[in-house]
Amino acid sequence: MEFLKAVVIPLLPHIQVVLSILLIIAILLQQRGSSLGGAFGGDNFSAAFHKRRGGEMFLFRLTLVVAVLFILSALLNLAS
Repeated sequence: MEFLKAVVIPLLPHIQVVLSILLIIAILLQQRGSSLGGAFGGDNFSAAFHKRRGGEMFLFRLTLVVAVLFILSALLNLAS
Protein backbone atom coordinates (compact mmCIF):
# COMPACT_ATOMS: atom_id res chain seq x y z
CA MET A 1 0.00 0.00 0.00
CA GLU A 2 2.92 2.32 0.67
CA PHE A 3 4.15 1.83 -2.90
CA LEU A 4 0.75 2.95 -4.14
CA LYS A 5 0.81 6.11 -2.05
CA ALA A 6 4.44 6.93 -2.71
CA VAL A 7 4.75 6.26 -6.45
CA VAL A 8 1.44 5.75 -8.23
CA ILE A 9 -0.74 8.45 -6.66
CA PRO A 10 1.61 11.37 -7.55
CA LEU A 11 1.92 10.05 -11.13
CA LEU A 12 -1.82 9.44 -11.56
CA PRO A 13 -2.68 12.80 -13.20
CA HIS A 14 0.09 12.30 -15.76
CA ILE A 15 -1.05 8.73 -16.43
CA GLN A 16 -4.62 9.94 -16.97
CA VAL A 17 -3.50 12.62 -19.43
CA VAL A 18 -1.52 10.10 -21.48
CA LEU A 19 -4.40 7.59 -21.42
CA SER A 20 -6.92 10.23 -22.46
CA ILE A 21 -4.78 11.33 -25.42
CA LEU A 22 -4.32 7.70 -26.51
CA LEU A 23 -8.06 7.10 -26.18
CA ILE A 24 -8.93 10.14 -28.27
CA ILE A 25 -6.48 9.10 -31.00
CA ALA A 26 -7.75 5.52 -31.03
CA ILE A 27 -11.38 6.64 -31.29
CA LEU A 28 -10.69 9.17 -34.03
CA LEU A 29 -8.87 6.56 -36.13
CA GLN A 30 -12.04 4.47 -36.19
CA GLN A 31 -14.57 5.67 -38.73
CA ARG A 32 -18.06 4.26 -38.64
CA GLY A 33 -19.06 2.47 -41.82
CA SER A 34 -15.61 2.31 -43.37
CA SER A 35 -12.47 0.29 -43.02
CA LEU A 36 -9.20 1.44 -41.51
CA GLY A 37 -8.16 2.57 -44.98
CA GLY A 38 -11.02 5.07 -44.87
CA ALA A 39 -9.20 6.96 -42.16
CA PHE A 40 -6.37 7.53 -44.61
CA GLY A 41 -8.40 8.47 -47.67
CA GLY A 42 -9.65 5.13 -48.98
CA ASP A 43 -13.29 4.21 -49.59
CA ASN A 44 -15.26 1.06 -48.88
CA PHE A 45 -18.65 1.44 -50.53
CA SER A 46 -18.91 -2.17 -51.70
CA ALA A 47 -19.47 -3.85 -48.34
CA ALA A 48 -22.86 -3.71 -46.65
CA PHE A 49 -21.58 -5.79 -43.72
CA HIS A 50 -18.01 -5.37 -42.58
CA LYS A 51 -16.11 -7.62 -40.20
CA ARG A 52 -13.06 -6.19 -38.44
CA ARG A 53 -9.81 -7.89 -39.41
CA GLY A 54 -6.13 -7.25 -38.99
CA GLY A 55 -5.35 -3.64 -38.14
CA GLU A 56 -8.96 -2.75 -37.47
CA MET A 57 -9.33 -5.53 -34.91
CA PHE A 58 -6.09 -4.46 -33.24
CA LEU A 59 -7.25 -0.84 -33.10
CA PHE A 60 -10.65 -1.89 -31.72
CA ARG A 61 -9.07 -4.01 -28.97
CA LEU A 62 -6.51 -1.31 -28.20
CA THR A 63 -9.35 1.18 -27.75
CA LEU A 64 -11.10 -1.16 -25.32
CA VAL A 65 -7.93 -1.74 -23.29
CA VAL A 66 -7.10 1.96 -23.09
CA ALA A 67 -10.69 2.79 -22.10
CA VAL A 68 -10.65 0.21 -19.29
CA LEU A 69 -7.27 1.49 -18.06
CA PHE A 70 -8.58 5.06 -18.11
CA ILE A 71 -11.66 4.07 -16.09
CA LEU A 72 -9.54 2.17 -13.58
CA SER A 73 -7.21 5.14 -13.18
CA ALA A 74 -10.18 7.43 -12.63
CA LEU A 75 -11.58 5.10 -9.96
CA LEU A 76 -8.15 4.89 -8.33
CA ASN A 77 -8.03 8.68 -8.30
CA LEU A 78 -11.42 8.82 -6.58
CA ALA A 79 -10.30 6.30 -3.96
CA SER A 80 -7.14 8.21 -3.08
